[in-house]
Amino acid sequence: MSMLILGLVLFLGVHSVRIVADDWRTRQIAQRGEGVWKGVYALLSLIGFVLIVQGYGQARLAPVVLWTPWVGGRHLASLLTLIAFVLLAAAYVPGNAIKAKLKHPMVLGVKVWALAHLLANHTLADALLFGAFLVWAVLDFRSARRRAAPAVAPVSAARTGLTVVAGLVAWAAFAFWAHGAWIGVRPFGGAG
Repeated sequence: MSMLILGLVLFLGVHSVRIVADDWRTRQIAQRGEGVWKGVYALLSLIGFVLIVQGYGQARLAPVVLWTPWVGGRHLASLLTLIAFVLLAAAYVPGNAIKAKLKHPMVLGVKVWALAHLLANHTLADALLFGAFLVWAVLDFRSARRRAAPAVAPVSAARTGLTVVAGLVAWAAFAFWAHGAWIGVRPFGGAG
């Protein structure tokens, strides 16, 4: 469990610099350059991510059950995860109405994803992993809303439709194949 916690502290800590120390972040970028900042950020994020994956995998071998999972939680989680994938796509497709309206769809997608997984899972490792991401996403969204809204490309219905289709396709690929292949759990049919 300690590897999971260390990974969460490192990964979410790096991603929280703008939340807790935006002025310090700005000074570091000015002093060291954007390329160096992004390189260190990416390296620390990658190390944190690897620790999270390995730590969560180890914790799943000896789960500490906290509650009995709600049967409907898996179904609701699937729907919420689909929404999260559309929100994730909205962060990257320029000129879509979802991003224009919500301003920070990726962070909202992380919130929805984390909540979905808290509903569907029931162990201490699940609570730590998805609870930490949910708390981080709430704090990050609040912080982002205080900053100036990001520039948004002119909105078109075609780009909004493309956003929804991209999110649906990515969700389907992940739900029906990648989740089982990479994580070992098939949301629609037993273990991987």
